[in-house]
Amino acid sequence: MRDETRFEITLTVNGAARRVRVPARRLLSDCLRHDLGLTGTHVGCEHGVCGCCTVLLDGRPVRSCLTFAVTVDGSEITTVEGLAPGDGRLSPVQRAFAECHGLQCGFCTPGFLCTVTALLADNPAPTEDEVLEGISGNLCRCTGYQNIVKAVHRAAELRAEES
Repeated sequence: MRDETRFEITLTVNGAARRVRVPARRLLSDCLRHDLGLTGTHVGCEHGVCGCCTVLLDGRPVRSCLTFAVTVDGSEITTVEGLAPGDGRLSPVQRAFAECHGLQCGFCTPGFLCTVTALLADNPAPTEDEVLEGISGNLCRCTGYQNIVKAVHRAAELRAEES
């Protein structure tokens, strides 16, 4: 077995600074799941197509299965575990997905929740076409997307009510 050089990186994950030693080719998804124990980030296709592994990198959605952990040293990562405000309540996006039955089996849900959180941060009141475009990079095998689209619109309403 060959000795693999490891690099120490520091990430702010869900608001907490985390130090981890990773090989140069460790994917961010593997770092989150295996090194940091944050298993909410799911890995589906491992090719960046399905969107299950989407997390927020400095507020922007990225495919963690295509991102090397060493390349995001010093960055802020938000996973599905970090979307809720931390006081026992769910975020507006999480509440809307539950309320509108946008969850189904739940495998794709973490990626959708991160994607929609970023979408609504950029566009608090998206049109139907903007919602469809915004979630187009996330695949769900259980639904026809109707409830997911409803959930995005409901999340926008909930966010507006809380403002």
